[in-house]
Amino acid sequence: MASVYVSDIVNAPADKVWALARDYNGHGEWHPRIAESSIEDDLSADQVGCVRNFTLSDGGHLRERLLSFSDLDRAFTYTILVSPMPITDYVATFRCTPVTERDATFVEWWATFEVDEKDEADIRHAVGRETFAAGIRALADRLE
Repeated sequence: MASVYVSDIVNAPADKVWALARDYNGHGEWHPRIAESSIEDDLSADQVGCVRNFTLSDGGHLRERLLSFSDLDRAFTYTILVSPMPITDYVATFRCTPVTERDATFVEWWATFEVDEKDEADIRHAVGRETFAAGIRALADRLE
């Protein structure tokens, strides 16, 4: 099983970062890789079990199911159902934690997945750098 973990500090209060990031379908508003996104079956974007169906800026298509959601923990976990990447058993978590010594937020985003060894370096880069790190920086740019 492969894994990717990315974290960074966003210089904005955790409640403010979470208010933007908590919309499971709102990533198109702040993430540079998302072209368009919708929640299937008219479910709420914070309803466990909802599926977001989205297109990447490069034309790739994904469907992801929300597995857990907590405003208390400022976190959600999801799994990929359909992806252009050669992966299976993908589960990711996004979490915001207050930095108590200043009004900032520790943002973490991590995933585990199965991938062929020949593809692992490319997938780890695509998920870790192009998706997670780019997304956290985009949140920071939007809020700082």
